[in-house]
Amino acid sequence: MYTFRAVLRLSRPLHPFMAALTYLLGVAIARYLGHPIVPAIFWLGLIGIALAALTMNLLAEVFRSSNENADSAESPARRRAIREAALQLSIAALAAQGFLAFVIYRDGRLTLPTALCLGLSLFVILMYAVPPLRLLDKGFGELLLAIQIAYLAPSIGFLLQVGAYHPLLNVAIIPLTLLLLAGLLALDFASYALDIKYGHCTLLVRVSWERAVPLHHGLIVAAYVLLLAARFLGFSFGLLWPAFLTVPFALLQIYWLRNIALGAKPVWNLLTANGLAVFCLMTYFLTLTFWLK
Repeated sequence: MYTFRAVLRLSRPLHPFMAALTYLLGVAIARYLGHPIVPAIFWLGLIGIALAALTMNLLAEVFRSSNENADSAESPARRRAIREAALQLSIAALAAQGFLAFVIYRDGRLTLPTALCLGLSLFVILMYAVPPLRLLDKGFGELLLAIQIAYLAPSIGFLLQVGAYHPLLNVAIIPLTLLLLAGLLALDFASYALDIKYGHCTLLVRVSWERAVPLHHGLIVAAYVLLLAARFLGFSFGLLWPAFLTVPFALLQIYWLRNIALGAKPVWNLLTANGLAVFCLMTYFLTLTFWLK
């Protein structure tokens, strides 16, 4: 039972949830553009996206350095049991994803852009978690996680229904990718002292907090500027304006992080919740808009 709870915690269920949310956005954009949604393909893709996010986190634990103990209270035997369980689940999840891809191929939905996107998703997972690259330990884990959840997941949802890219997809998901990267960077602040102490190279550690604060603010501003710029590229502002309902939360995130940088006492739970809320709410508002239009 302990091993099950530990593996569940290490799988970070929030990541599959966010990937599923962005996947729905990709499907909603396909529906808005007039493409009929195939229910069987929709569900196969959704399961595959959730499994990909699950695999990404579990493989990160499997190949974690042996001297990087996530919980100092764990005995070596318990640690090995957790790692073996994570490895078995990772293999099962990868096998399931391969089977789902084969079913999609047999259905004729595996176009070249779709196959390339699925292959890129697998490549990102391997780069994130598996040596010798394992960019998670080199300060690029947050970037790959943002790409996987906010860019590749909705792209796969869209491509499975449409088969080819459309500019509207990038208009919606590139700002979301920047916003999620900003949120993940903000989340690193809570563990910054421990990461420095134990030598964990997060994105925040890599760029240093002095550079991370303006980088965080710049990513948020860039996300909303790109959404505004879409209006001048011929896309209706009526489609994108609900995304700006999240601006108060984004400004609050900037304000809190600025105060922390100036020495104010942080409230990490609120900072974490708000950082995730900005991304999730924008994704939800855009998805609802495209689905109802």
